[in-house]
Parts: sequence; structure tokens; C-alpha cells
Amino acid sequence: MKYLFLALIGVFASCNAQDKTPKKTKPQTTQSTKNMKIIYNYTFEDINGDTYNFADLKGKKIIILNTASKCGYTKQYDALEKIYQTYKDDNLVIVGFPSDNFGGQEFEDNEEIASFCKLNYGVSFPLMSKSDVKGNEQNDIFKFLTKKAVNGKSDHEVKWNFTKFLINTDGTLETSYPSATLPDDPKIISWIENK
Repeated sequence: MKYLFLALIGVFASCNAQDKTPKKTKPQTTQSTKNMKIIYNYTFEDINGDTYNFADLKGKKIIILNTASKCGYTKQYDALEKIYQTYKDDNLVIVGFPSDNFGGQEFEDNEEIASFCKLNYGVSFPLMSKSDVKGNEQNDIFKFLTKKAVNGKSDHEVKWNFTKFLINTDGTLETSYPSATLPDDPKIISWIENK
């Protein structure tokens, strides 16, 4: 009986000791970080028909824009290429999405688009396959860029060709600028240079 009593005291003491052991807690997750979505989850077909994996751009700043070869804003390709050449070694990538959503201002096929961009503007930054950037057939990248429910930050509207979206080095959406905002606008350059 004496041994049974001692055994019960030992069990009781060890149970109490376990209760006093600090419990591991999960890291705090704020509402804003929990809802953050990133571009790295996406792939897309590039203008040559190859898979372009946005996860390969981790740690880089990204400017994504919808383009068109026969638009009044098409000459922005010059500034975009200059910016790309200036900052590509400082972790900047520009990605163009040719689209025919506004006024039928893009060529019919990818080969013609690629040739036009290279010959007329020397474009060397990545171009994707022609796709819709708005409407019922909107591609998944532009759903991410334009819908708060997908990007976790804010809604943005694509009103015309050469709408620019800025993606931070962690893959989150920073903001967007309309067509009339030039690629070398001080606000965009400041964002690029801000380490």
C-alpha cells in the first residue's frame, strides 16, 4: 500500500511538471501577411512557346505590362528597353504581355510580334505569348495583378495598352501606373533604385 501511494504521488508530480513546461506557440500571423499572394506561383507561355516560370525571378523587382505593336504608346518600348539594360544587372526584370484587347492594336501571331519588337525597338526583355489582359478570357497573371481577391492587396484596372504593374522582390504587388505614365517616370525609377 505504501508503494502504491508513493507511485501515485510520483505520477501526480510528473503530470504537474509537464503542465508547467512552456508550450510551443505558432508564429504570429497578421491579417496582412496571411493574405499576401505572390507572383512566383505562376508560369506562362513565352512568345517562343516555352514555359516561363515566374519562380525563377525570386528576389528581383519586376515590371509587368500589357503591350501592343500599333498603339500610340508603342514608342514606350524605347524607354522600357533602356531601363531594362540599365537595371537588369541590379535585379530588375521587365515582362511584356502582348494583347489585342484595346482597339485591335496587336499583330495576329507571336512571331510577327517578336520580330516587330526586336527590329523596331531592340526589345530584349521577356515577352509572353499574345493573350487577353481583361475580360472573360483574362490570363491568370493579369487576374493576379488586377484583382484583390487574387493578389491580396488591391484592385487595379487595365484601361489601355502599356499599363504598368510593379512587383516587389518578395513577389508581392506594389502598385500600378496607367498607360500615360512613362516607364522612366521618377516614381518608377525611384521604386527601382530603392534597395
